[in-house]
Amino acid sequence: MIDSLAVTPDSFGVIATFLRADLVVKGVMLGLAGASLWSWTVIIDRIMRLGALNREADRFEDQVASGRSLEDLAREAGETPQHPLQQMLQAALKDWRGRGPVSESGGGLILTALDRQLDSLINAAGRRAQSGLGSLAIVATSSPFIGLFGTVWGIMNAFRNIAVMKNTNLTVVAPSIAEALFATAIGLAAAIPAYIAYNKFNADAERFTGRLEAFADDLAAAVARRLADRVGG
Repeated sequence: MIDSLAVTPDSFGVIATFLRADLVVKGVMLGLAGASLWSWTVIIDRIMRLGALNREADRFEDQVASGRSLEDLAREAGETPQHPLQQMLQAALKDWRGRGPVSESGGGLILTALDRQLDSLINAAGRRAQSGLGSLAIVATSSPFIGLFGTVWGIMNAFRNIAVMKNTNLTVVAPSIAEALFATAIGLAAAIPAYIAYNKFNADAERFTGRLEAFADDLAAAVARRLADRVGG
C-alpha cells in the first residue's frame, strides 16, 4: 500500500509495481517471467535448429537434382551422417550395395525391411524436430491462468485495503489493482509468443517430416528399380 499523498506516475512503473506487490503476486510475476524466458530460449533454439535442418536439406536435394550419383553423395556424407536425408540414403544403399541376383520374393523382403527402416528414421527425425514444443504448449496454455490467479489475488488485496482504510477512494485500491493487471499482462506476454511459436514450429516440423517421407518414397522406388534389374539376373 502506498500513501495517497505520495502517488506519482512513477508509483505505477514496472519496477515500483513489482516491488510493491505482496509475496504471492511477486511469485506469480517471477514465475511467469521465468516461463517467458524459457519459452524464448526454446523459440530461438528451434529457429536455429529447424533453419539448419532445412538449409542442409535444400543443399542435399540440390545435389541429388544435379544428377550426381547417390553413391557419390553417400561417400561425401560419411559413414555416420547427422542429417536425416543422408541417413536415409545410407540405409537405402546398404540394401542394394554389393547384392548379386535376387529372387522376386527376396526383393520384396528387402523393400519391406527398407520401408520399416526409413519409417523409423523419419519418426526419429520428426521427434527431434518437435522437441521443445511441449514446453511451449505448457507455457501458452497455463500462463494466462497463472496470471489470472495473480489478478484475483491483487483484487482481493484491493478489497482488503478498502475494508482496512474504510475508504473507497481510487488511490486506496489503485496500487493493488495495478499489481493485479500487471500480473495479467505478464501472463499474456508469456503466453502469446509461446502460442504463436508452437503453432509455427509444429507446422514447420510437419512440413519437414513430409519432406523426408517424399524422399523416402523416391529412395524406395530407386531401390525397387535396381532390385528388379537383378531379379533372376
